[in-house]
Amino acid sequence: MASPDRPLETTSSPSPLTAVAGGARLAVKLTPKAARNRIEGLATDGDGQGLLKISVTAVPEDGKANKALIDLLAKSWKIAKRSIQIASGATDRRKILFIEADAEDLRRRLTDCVRKP
Repeated sequence: MASPDRPLETTSSPSPLTAVAGGARLAVKLTPKAARNRIEGLATDGDGQGLLKISVTAVPEDGKANKALIDLLAKSWKIAKRSIQIASGATDRRKILFIEADAEDLRRRLTDCVRKP
């Protein structure tokens, strides 16, 4: 089991996933109004923080892009939508999600989704 508030390594890049009590935090960079909904892969911001880049077709108004983000992650990772919450950044492209699930299981799902072609 991962220790609380410690990033879970997924690749040689800094992990966007951090184990916390009750689940994990996921750092996301969301691109709304994209051509299609997809998980783009891992990236690093200017501060060296790992991010999961995600694109959605929804527009960033009235929470539509946030809903599309949650729907995409829930479907891709086969977890309940109700277990994903936006902890911070609801109106920003950079978001922190709280996911109520086993952190090690989420790490495996993250690793699997970024390895797919």
